[in-house]
Amino acid sequence: MTDKISRRDFLKVSGIGVTAATVITGCGPASRHVTRQAYGNMPEYNQTGVSTYYATTCKECPAGCGLIVRTQEGRAIKVEGNPDHPVNRGKICSRGLTTVQGVYNPDRITGPQTRTRGTRTFSSMEWMDSINVVAAGLKNPQSTAFLVGLQSDHLYDLLNEISELSGAQKPVQYGTLGTIEGRTTLLKATQDLYGVEQFPFFDIGNAEVVFSFGANLLETWLSPLAYSRGYRQLRKQPFGKRGYVVSFEARQSLTGANADEWVPIIPGSEGLVAMAIGKIATETTGKDVPMMFADINLDNVSQVSGISVEKLQELGKLFASTSLAIALPGGTSLTTANGLQAAKAILSLNAIVGNTGKPGGVFLTNGVIQASDFATVQSLIQKMNSGSVETLMIHGSNPVFEFPPSSGFQEALKKVKTVISFATFEDETAIESDYIFPDHAGLESFGYQKILLGSDREAYSSVQPVIAPFHNTKASVDVLLAAISVIGGNLAESIRYKDEVDYIQQFITPLIDKNEGYTANELPTFWSKWLQFGGWWKPEAELIVPESEIDFSQSLSLTAPQSVDDGVTFHLVSFATQLGDGSGANRPWLQETPDPMTTVTWNSWLEIHPKMADQLGLHDDDIVEVKSTNGDYAIEAIVYRYPAIRPDTVAIPFGQGHTALGRWAEGRGCNPALVWSSVVNQAGDLAISDTTVTIKSTGKRRPLARQESKEGVYGEH
Repeated sequence: MTDKISRRDFLKVSGIGVTAATVITGCGPASRHVTRQAYGNMPEYNQTGVSTYYATTCKECPAGCGLIVRTQEGRAIKVEGNPDHPVNRGKICSRGLTTVQGVYNPDRITGPQTRTRGTRTFSSMEWMDSINVVAAGLKNPQSTAFLVGLQSDHLYDLLNEISELSGAQKPVQYGTLGTIEGRTTLLKATQDLYGVEQFPFFDIGNAEVVFSFGANLLETWLSPLAYSRGYRQLRKQPFGKRGYVVSFEARQSLTGANADEWVPIIPGSEGLVAMAIGKIATETTGKDVPMMFADINLDNVSQVSGISVEKLQELGKLFASTSLAIALPGGTSLTTANGLQAAKAILSLNAIVGNTGKPGGVFLTNGVIQASDFATVQSLIQKMNSGSVETLMIHGSNPVFEFPPSSGFQEALKKVKTVISFATFEDETAIESDYIFPDHAGLESFGYQKILLGSDREAYSSVQPVIAPFHNTKASVDVLLAAISVIGGNLAESIRYKDEVDYIQQFITPLIDKNEGYTANELPTFWSKWLQFGGWWKPEAELIVPESEIDFSQSLSLTAPQSVDDGVTFHLVSFATQLGDGSGANRPWLQETPDPMTTVTWNSWLEIHPKMADQLGLHDDDIVEVKSTNGDYAIEAIVYRYPAIRPDTVAIPFGQGHTALGRWAEGRGCNPALVWSSVVNQAGDLAISDTTVTIKSTGKRRPLARQESKEGVYGEH
């Protein structure tokens, strides 16, 4: 402890106290004057065997779920969901449970490093020297660029402020998990239809019929725990009612397996099917078919989608049978060249049955989204190639692993004079960097998440450290602020935050005047509550009803999906697992968690229909070469014969195939991003679902580790 104030005295002053069953604040108003000690030098306020609980926010994905973390003697022991948090309501997913392993992982970077780019050779640095390196980059703001992930909203907000005041390039915020979900396409479609830059909120819990077009709501889509909770409510309605779910996807996911109907659809035809359903639904209700859907030909849709006309008629009538029907656009339906038009068609289905702004229908979330699309990333790559980017700072993103090689990012990176990574682990991008200035792990950090896609009200989720930093790491916000202080001048005069805590406190100060949820007469008390409750949110649900109606007079231009040669080329479906954007691959608990559809652990695999496997002479555990038809890129994958997939489609999970990131991640499985198309759709999203591949046996075999036993559910072949 410092001589200024002890932790125990601080807690007495703030009136919080320490009990085994109370959530307390990690740091109050005097946080910067208090030193918290790790287990090796136990704080005097921590009694042996007595638990202390902290509220914080999960940083394993962008959903922003609230956590309660149990600590003992300075160590994080167990993570649970925050029961009061509006996103997850006390629930937690497998990724959230493993956030403790992110702290104590032996492969963490333990301090600042200067590196030999492209190798694992490094030398340790002092933090003051590291700050000077960052300051040198900020001195030339026009030639400095920032690439950040979908998390750490407070860091992105600070970088925005720095770029606006200094003339630096606007930070690029991008994550491949968002691409797999089709986030940018969904946002652009909502903007075009409703005139606002806000994500839609789908009230599936109060719906009666749900049509999911590639939206894996039970897995990784947007806010998994919020929509899983909605799914549970859908299935357990009053008076014994049970909502009906139809899943349109080429490869049956966990969502498709739990649906009442799985409709195996040709990838890229989802928008045309939505238009056909819209036409049938309006005809069923006796209304005039809107111009948007009037010209659709059911026979043509049947041919390009693989769904019979009779089935289309049945589905259209089902959707029209209730005003509590809802259509969800996501994933494979959005990540094609047709993605934007498909998203509009699917969203417009909701207006057909009049469920916009009504329980069981579509609303808008609170808050404006600022994430970048891949077209913006391509613009950054062009600037890197032209030499206009001399310093590139990367945080919360691993582009060398996540971006398809055809995008040219890795080649462009070689033309950047100074590459600075703030990675917690030595990932593929960190190896290609000149410096690594490691940020704290999630449970050691301050911050906030303000874009909560699963929240039914205005909400801001707080991040606070629950333990002392385990290594010689430093908050990236503090590094940037210290670098600005070194530079001095107008930038230092404009950005006058003492440190990261001061920055966050200035952000939350306006919330005091809202006088909702909780409030206080002054900032120190409000700050204590902000940390103790895990954030601030309104006490009652307050979803936003779109002010404008969809213009059905507009026309949608959708083309037929890419065709494949029978048994020669295949559509490739890439889907996210519990490994998320791949950063979860260094968590042994996640690696050991069986995939819910195949039970495979510690590896990735290629799903192929048994009929096509027989035609190609492939058996379970055969190793095949998967090669893109639009390039020279190829990967090797292990065969898993999977009957719940279209014969013209193969599927590979995303997240494995690392060449770095630590002992539990490296050398396992394959990375489908290596064969992705780098073409973008009209919304700027990568059209990864338009990727087509060829399959060729290598003559090698490697048994997959499966929980379903040697023979497997579908028998040994």
